[in-house]
Amino acid sequence: MTVAVETGTWQLDRTASTVALRHKTMWNLVTVKGTFATFAGQGEVRPDGSAVGTLTLDVASLDTKSAKRDTHLRSADFFDADNHPEITFAVRSAELRGSDAVHVVGQLTVRGVSRPLSFTAGLRDASADALTLDAEFSVDREQFGMVWNQLGMIRGLTTVAATLRFTRTAAA
Repeated sequence: MTVAVETGTWQLDRTASTVALRHKTMWNLVTVKGTFATFAGQGEVRPDGSAVGTLTLDVASLDTKSAKRDTHLRSADFFDADNHPEITFAVRSAELRGSDAVHVVGQLTVRGVSRPLSFTAGLRDASADALTLDAEFSVDREQFGMVWNQLGMIRGLTTVAATLRFTRTAAA
């Protein structure tokens, strides 16, 4: 079954969406997990079926259930929230592949550093007026200038997992 996603403008439904990250630390013995409480997104599905859009995360809203750690993550050692309060992902193209896979190509900007990023998201619960995307991908924090690593405790990639629910706000 092929799903036809309606053309037009789509808005992220924050109440039905989540953006989280996880990273192994303490020499891979502990997994730190966090969620962003504040984020926004929108997109446009074009007549040819391709899509473009933007997702913006408020760095200060990252919650790992440890106030001390969250303060450190907002510091210049990591996200540098005072100078770079947002993380953005600009979707350059998103195309349906098969019935439930969306190939996403875009640019991730963290700490003022932009890098290309592509991944495949799962499409579920698609209708004429709403759709949900599930995505999981990994990033190398060092590519974005996050090199703080006391005693070599933090190694490897950070995994980002998102469930994004969009509702159609206007037809094309």
